[in-house]
Amino acid sequence: MGLGYLLTVIGLICFLEGLPYFAFPDRLKKWLLMLSGLPTEQLRFIGGALMLLGLLLVYWGRRHAGG
Repeated sequence: MGLGYLLTVIGLICFLEGLPYFAFPDRLKKWLLMLSGLPTEQLRFIGGALMLLGLLLVYWGRRHAGG
């Protein structure tokens, strides 16, 4: 695992993060407005759950997919 692997991961993250802005900009604006109305605690919970899911996926992928 070197710099190339890290850059690949960061590039993939940037691609996936940018995809909704490119593909569905109008729907994304509506969704972001809806999110801005949610309570802070609920957003924090959603963020924490997504981070935990991400870590579990990384662990599972590294452990079972031969990484």
